Amino acid sequence: MTFSRPLFLSLGVVAVLGAATLGLPQGAPSAAPARAPAVAVAGEPVLLELFTSQGCSSCPPADALAEKLSPNPGLVVISRNVTYWDRLGWKDTLGRKSNTALQQDYARRGLAGRNGVYTPQLVVNGSYGLVGSHGSEAAPGVAQYGGKSNAAIRVTPGAGGGYAVALSGTGKGKAELVLVAVTRRVAVGIGSGENGGRTVTYPNVLRAERKLADWAGGKASVTLAASQLKVPGADRYALVLRQPGGGQVLAARWVS
Repeated sequence: MTFSRPLFLSLGVVAVLGAATLGLPQGAPSAAPARAPAVAVAGEPVLLELFTSQGCSSCPPADALAEKLSPNPGLVVISRNVTYWDRLGWKDTLGRKSNTALQQDYARRGLAGRNGVYTPQLVVNGSYGLVGSHGSEAAPGVAQYGGKSNAAIRVTPGAGGGYAVALSGTGKGKAELVLVAVTRRVAVGIGSGENGGRTVTYPNVLRAERKLADWAGGKASVTLAASQLKVPGADRYALVLRQPGGGQVLAARWVS
């Protein structure tokens, strides 16, 4: 099944939110083959969130692109599998309702670039959206929308296998420090649907996330206990400083 260019790209966020509420999957327009662009990051790491689905035939090239980008030390790449394709018959084994909710929150607030709820969608620092397989747009998006905040996260080893986390910067209103737990690499054999019979690999798949602290600017210290880094199935963790409700991402950094 192929979906044409979503109406929301020309008619606004209301159209796509209505489609998402009805459970109508939104495919991205004309997904191009994944390439590995040279993405240069000046300053703090940049968060790239890929909204993807096992039920979307346009998504595997974007998943491959995300895997190629993930080793870049200046990027925090996270796969966020959504749930609104599940109604076509194949339930995404990695899908999370919280991923779908975050994508809808982004669309309500409005992203620069290609706004709305569709797959594959790559979101840069919670500010810029693009078709997730369009590698040629990733580097300009990171250059323009990365490093727009002076907030920073610093992580140093602490006692008992934990970490000491230091936050700094002037801030832009209320923000939250969130711990994100992921699995570095997950290969999934898809049994039916648009990708039936394929095995697709997903990098840095989100397993859980929890708020650690509120932050409104200035210097702050947070203790990350070793017990918080024992999420079942997770083997890597990141810290994300973001405005709530699908707001801007102020800083991000891998812990391990």
